[in-house]
Amino acid sequence: MTHSTLPATLWFTRCPVPTATGIAADLGWLADEFGPDGITVASLQNAPATTARDHHYTHALDGLFREGGNVPALWTRSRGEPTRLIGLTWIEERQVVLVAADSAIEGAGDLKGRRLAVPRHPLPIDFWRAMALRGFEGALSSAGLTLADTVPVDVPAEAHADQWSAELDALRAGLVDAVYAKGATAVEAAARSGARIAVELDDHPDRRTRVNNGTPRPITVRESLLEDHPELVARFLAVLVRAADWAAGHPDDLARVLSRETGAGATGVAGAYRARGHRDLRIDLSGERLDLLARQEHALRAHGFLAEPVDVREWVAPEPLRRAADLTPSPSTTDITDITEDRK
Repeated sequence: MTHSTLPATLWFTRCPVPTATGIAADLGWLADEFGPDGITVASLQNAPATTARDHHYTHALDGLFREGGNVPALWTRSRGEPTRLIGLTWIEERQVVLVAADSAIEGAGDLKGRRLAVPRHPLPIDFWRAMALRGFEGALSSAGLTLADTVPVDVPAEAHADQWSAELDALRAGLVDAVYAKGATAVEAAARSGARIAVELDDHPDRRTRVNNGTPRPITVRESLLEDHPELVARFLAVLVRAADWAAGHPDDLARVLSRETGAGATGVAGAYRARGHRDLRIDLSGERLDLLARQEHALRAHGFLAEPVDVREWVAPEPLRRAADLTPSPSTTDITDITEDRK
């Protein structure tokens, strides 16, 4: 049942990567949508520590929308946190395996028997570690190999160290032979460190090799907000759908937004989001994306990151996206047909 009293604040959090949420916030559309209702829309990243805590990972805050990596989202759900999956995006973020400039490694097959950097961060959920393991698994699978054919090496890292710095330091010191990295900051970090790219996961035709923390990327919401105010959830999602549509038609403007969101310069953004990446923010709940997310859930559970199994299709709440498509004035490419069929 919908409650008549509207919440004073809607919270959102997103990772420093391309997200429809980040674009909508940057354009001021979220404030425009809910301001007339007297609702403040606030970023968790700008909240005081007493409010923010570790909610970006745990999603333990009423009124919170999250668009970010699937490792924390699945971990949160596996721990029993009442969240619902209301959308998925997929954007190619340039996933690579880096090696030293003078390394003999030239492709995925050459990783056999090599020492692979696997970071260990003191975080509530070590998504960096999960990301490295899954990235290497994707690269190795393209050559018919598995992690068992390699030598994973733990690399201790500080909680707030620069991305990839611990692994690249280990590479320079000769302690490991290969480092997994992705996204705009990875492109810049590789250039600074003198490492070279040995494997481009984006070049492989099978998307399953690139299933990782950001592919697919979930949009989740606290279940209490969805139950009490389904119309607010649909309206919030409709703004994100519009932002994704806007991104497809404004690549130059989007590049500037992505630079702010990722903290990378123009070179890093251009290098990471090649191949018309600006067109890949479409939000859907298609059967393909749900299957890819289920594949990720299985792998994370196998690596011990999830306390309990997560039934991806039971996690989904398709109605908000269906309603958001109705509320979006411009034609949208949202796809909810597959999950709707499955839940009949």
